[in-house]
Amino acid sequence: MTEKRKLLGIIGGLGPASSAYFYELITEHTKAARDQDHIDIILSSRATTPDRTAYILGESGDSPLPAMIADARSLEDYGATAIVIPCNTAHYFIEEVRRSVSVPMPSIITETVRHIRKRGFKKAAILATAGTIASGSYEREFEAFGIGCAAPDEAGTKRLMEIIYGEVKRGIIPPASELYEVVDPMFAAGCDCAILGCTELSLIGRQMQDDCRIVDSLTVLADCAIRLMGHETTGFPPFYDGGADHGNPA
Repeated sequence: MTEKRKLLGIIGGLGPASSAYFYELITEHTKAARDQDHIDIILSSRATTPDRTAYILGESGDSPLPAMIADARSLEDYGATAIVIPCNTAHYFIEEVRRSVSVPMPSIITETVRHIRKRGFKKAAILATAGTIASGSYEREFEAFGIGCAAPDEAGTKRLMEIIYGEVKRGIIPPASELYEVVDPMFAAGCDCAILGCTELSLIGRQMQDDCRIVDSLTVLADCAIRLMGHETTGFPPFYDGGADHGNPA
């Protein structure tokens, strides 16, 4: 019997622009000389999935979980051999989604923290939605790995939400200087790296690729996905050195 072909399933639309950028990252950084050398991918971009942050903060009773489970099952039924979710806030629901399917589903948050550990950072600034901050998803992972972390203060989180919802989700990509207004005080307070812990922020991160202190969670997940599919990576920033210490993605 021939080995089952590997097919990457992506639960996208959370939001749509970052899902498109994730597909772009995978395509750009997969070592390939022809179409057939690339990864087989199926992307479900359900943009109507209810807002994750609004549900986590209790501002909406409309849970995104049923849509995410339906997408995961559809991807598995189609033949996906692994599934990824390019959304940090959605990590809040990942255990329930994992239980709905039988294929591996690595976590963007776990992979990002593993990457930070491999690079030897000691204290990470978490740039993320209010939902991700409130859920404590990153804090729990950092504690498990014995690494320090810090969230922005109330004003910083408010500014990040303005950037994410008031600009990027509306199709406006602001200059990186807007993010540095939030993170520079955190660097001054002792953080030695900063996570772009919302995939909308990754769209701004394209302007920040020369700053080795900036860790883009979407880039980390793209690297993980390429390797999980058994392909070689190419063209990542040198300090990514071909990937995080993935261990056994779960």
